[in-house]
Amino acid sequence: MKSQNAVTLPKTSGAFGSYGAIELKRCYQKHLGLAVIIAGALHLVVIGGFLLYSNITAKVPEAAGVVRIKTIAELAAPPSVSQTQTPQVAVAAPGIAPPSIGIPEAVPDEEAPEEVTIATQEELGKIHDLSAQSIIGEGGGDSIAIEIPLEDYLPPPDEFVPYDELPVALNEVKPEYPPLAKQAGIEGTVWIKALVDKKGNVRDVIIYKASGSSAGFEEVAKEAAYKIKYKPAISNNQPVAVWVVYKVEFKLK
Repeated sequence: MKSQNAVTLPKTSGAFGSYGAIELKRCYQKHLGLAVIIAGALHLVVIGGFLLYSNITAKVPEAAGVVRIKTIAELAAPPSVSQTQTPQVAVAAPGIAPPSIGIPEAVPDEEAPEEVTIATQEELGKIHDLSAQSIIGEGGGDSIAIEIPLEDYLPPPDEFVPYDELPVALNEVKPEYPPLAKQAGIEGTVWIKALVDKKGNVRDVIIYKASGSSAGFEEVAKEAAYKIKYKPAISNNQPVAVWVVYKVEFKLK
């Protein structure tokens, strides 16, 4: 027996057969997805076409100062080959006063010198008492070489000067024994290096080798070295300035 409360849903018949709520729902989902795809594709085509048209029709901006010539008639005549004058360009310098140094000033005729003599290059080359001259170094730069007369030249301590005869001491100067070293009973040896010029005078004294103590041997040895008179060294029959090295011994008797 059928229940009295049961409800029977009617089915609809169509050209392709009967269908109900389930069939309608399936058709609805399929057609809705297809419609969304078609709508999205149409929007992309419209937007892409608009951007492409904008890029094609857009004008490229020209650089400042560019002159575009369309016909030959617009070309100006070329400058003359014989034109040698350089066009003057005015440079504005607001707020800067012209320099006042170097502007010639007129003087009365009686104050102006009658003749002015300017030495030539040949005359300058004949001058022998110049104290300095400009020379070109190996690297291409300019340098200044000081000319020192040969009779006044003194060699540095590390320069070797060839000679035929050694300088000879003409007097003997014995340095005074330092009092503190004498009281303490200290002995020592100092090596002196002295510069003897062409006249036999001692021009400079340095300590070649110290005694190794602080008893004052070096100071008294240098003082005594300046008091020694020499016969100068000889090179090619001419006196030369050389450095001499000798030993000074301090011993208690």
